[in-house]
Amino acid sequence: MGSIARIEVTNGNPVAALQGFCARLLADGEISAVLAPRLLPAGGGTMPALVADPEQLRDVAPLAPSFRLNAARMLTRLTRGADDGGLVAALLRPCEVRAFIELCKLNQGSLENALLISLDCPGAFTNADSGRFAGNRGDTASLLGFLRAGGRGSFDGVEVARACRTCEHPTGAEADLTIGLFGQDPEKGLLLMANTPRGEGFMTRLDLPEATDDGSRDKALEELLAERRAAQEQMFAETTAATSDMTRLSQFLSACVNCYNCRAACPVCYCKECVFLTDVFDHKPWQYLSWARQRGAIKMPTDTVFFHLTRLAHMSTACVGCGQCSNACPNDVPVMELFKTIAASTQKAFEYEAGRDPGEAPPLSVFREHEFAELTGGVD
Repeated sequence: MGSIARIEVTNGNPVAALQGFCARLLADGEISAVLAPRLLPAGGGTMPALVADPEQLRDVAPLAPSFRLNAARMLTRLTRGADDGGLVAALLRPCEVRAFIELCKLNQGSLENALLISLDCPGAFTNADSGRFAGNRGDTASLLGFLRAGGRGSFDGVEVARACRTCEHPTGAEADLTIGLFGQDPEKGLLLMANTPRGEGFMTRLDLPEATDDGSRDKALEELLAERRAAQEQMFAETTAATSDMTRLSQFLSACVNCYNCRAACPVCYCKECVFLTDVFDHKPWQYLSWARQRGAIKMPTDTVFFHLTRLAHMSTACVGCGQCSNACPNDVPVMELFKTIAASTQKAFEYEAGRDPGEAPPLSVFREHEFAELTGGVD
């Protein structure tokens, strides 16, 4: 890690402090706009907004535990093939940073055209629960309580999403700059840490007061990670047992209605045309009737299990575990649990971690002579 500065908080309001931070970014001649979460009307949580006018920053809410959309794909639209219009400064959750890095490896976006700024992430509520949390409606006291607790516990009767409770990458170290919340008193100040040369340059230009890390952030992070890794192992064990054969897998996915919301919400599912949106699976009436006669009964709609297996085969090496697939499901199918469990196993097998390193080639895009020797018998 490079330099550390301090974002001062006045009147106990860290949201206003980060709005001021965004205004300082917009004042920099190299930054054209800021992409950040912005409050929706009527307490509906947040959605990403591209802000070019400092006056419009008043509703920006980077700390709100609302996560209705992974903004990584939005950022690819702003950076892919961009001209010399300037950088977009993007305030992202760590999983959004990693998803964007993965998309850039797949030639969907450009790291050169973005200043990535991440925040220590205590987690977020599901879309269904987001509106119940007062802090997502602008209540500063509720938000401060949430931040001090690191997102742990129940808030207004709800917990953060399971994807967040099992996330072991809450710090956004892959970004150019990281805003440090863990171990800090959010009423008094936040840390700003540079992770890249570009981040160092902007840190200097923003002219923020220098700071030191007294170890409180590392201690808080260590405690949080211990809890999340234990929760993750429990989730992996439960999901593996629940999907251990085709019968159990079919039961696990039985409520799927083929709406494909999970595909649309997934930040790293980038295909311009999906085979499931073509006529390949537009079966004829006689086929359905024939299958029903052969088996006695068939679940309608069909092809739901095959859809998820296809996505798993396609996306498990790129999955960042953000949980938006489950967030978008209308029938509460635990899609995240399945994808995150399989992705952990797949990425471990390839010694790869999605979004970890922009210079690391994705699996299956390179040939490694001694890979999977236990299957190939080795290479002479």
